[in-house]
Amino acid sequence: MKTIFYKRVGRRYQAVSEYDSDLLGALPKGAHLIISYPGGVSRRYNIDPNYAAMIAAGRVAEDAISSAMLRASELRPSRQKPLTTEQLALYNRFVDSLDDENRYCLETASIREIAETGVKTMQQEAIKLMEHESVRLAYEHFMLTVELCKEQKYV
Repeated sequence: MKTIFYKRVGRRYQAVSEYDSDLLGALPKGAHLIISYPGGVSRRYNIDPNYAAMIAAGRVAEDAISSAMLRASELRPSRQKPLTTEQLALYNRFVDSLDDENRYCLETASIREIAETGVKTMQQEAIKLMEHESVRLAYEHFMLTVELCKEQKYV
């Protein structure tokens, strides 16, 4: 919603400012980091995503990511109505008795939840990798090369 604010000058009103709620949350194209905390918000525009660390973490963490995604996709009771302790014990016995074909009739994590689990695991692995001095230096060299090549047209 757009609102225009006026100031009285003599017998007339002049527009002095404008507020547009649709534009308030608009962001320019690019990667941005927004951090909200009690009493304020921090915005950083056009940051460089840590692609090198993400790619390296993905290669190093394939097993960890696969295991985490497998755990995230395991069968589970629906969260809409909690089970009693007795029901949960019966449910666990039931799940153990199912064959692979019948395990899919129950609720599992969504693809989005599984992907988020993979990304979180990759982020944790990237943080571990960046603790090594040589990895940090290699990443800085990579980002320098990226910045130098941004102006070049690819042939």
